Amino acid sequence: MGDTIDNLKIEKDEFQEKANELKEKRNNLHLNSKRLADERDSLNSAIRSMRNNISQHKKDRDDLNERVQHAKEQRNKFNTSLGEIKRKIRELERSQSTASGISLNELRKQLRTLENEQMTKPMSSRKEKKVIELISELYAEIKKQEDMLNKDPKLKKAIEEEKSIKQKAEKLHDTVEKLAMRAQEEHEAMIRLIRQLDNSVRRVRETQDRIVNTKIQADEVHKEFISHVDRIHELEREISTAHDVKRKNKKTVEVATAHKEADEIFEKFKRGEKLSTEDLMALQKAGLI
Repeated sequence: MGDTIDNLKIEKDEFQEKANELKEKRNNLHLNSKRLADERDSLNSAIRSMRNNISQHKKDRDDLNERVQHAKEQRNKFNTSLGEIKRKIRELERSQSTASGISLNELRKQLRTLENEQMTKPMSSRKEKKVIELISELYAEIKKQEDMLNKDPKLKKAIEEEKSIKQKAEKLHDTVEKLAMRAQEEHEAMIRLIRQLDNSVRRVRETQDRIVNTKIQADEVHKEFISHVDRIHELEREISTAHDVKRKNKKTVEVATAHKEADEIFEKFKRGEKLSTEDLMALQKAGLI
């Protein structure tokens, strides 16, 4: 019986040690699951922020593209007006040239030809000097014709109008380029955030899978822990029962021994032998006196 109790205690201690290990493992899995949940929640918060920013970048990009389109339409109108005023200037110049008998466009064409020859063709010093003189004469004649043209009120007004329209067209062109650049920047920022969003969403899915797997592991470990606890309780009951049996057996042996001893003393008493105090106490304990 003593060996049985000792074996039960050894088995109980082994199960208790394993139960403690399972409990620690289960608690660590729960802590890991909580850490993963915090990480997932943090990612989801960042995702909400990214989605808001993506929407804002898209709105800003679309607004800028609308402004680009409007500016382009305005610029095209000015370019059309600029073409019309240039044709008007050429017509006025042509009228003036016809009246004076000198074509300003022809003079300019001759000037470009001579300047090109001077820069690209080899020539003697004498010829080059003559070309330079011709160029100077053409410059002077062109300047003279231009001065005459500029004195024409209609032509002067047309040239001033051309300058004004050109400035407005150039300003709108700059506006188009700046707005288009800003729209592109908003678009690129949106694309970068979309890529980050896709990566974060993927990480959330992976983290959620890890949370589920961790919880499954924790549940399995908890079930194993409970089975060990149940077995420990069973062993404790078995040990308690074994102790009760041991105590009862011991008491039975003690009673039997006491009765045997009392019977022997009583026989001595019947034989008339002198009994000691211990003998009398033994008889009393056995209930014989």
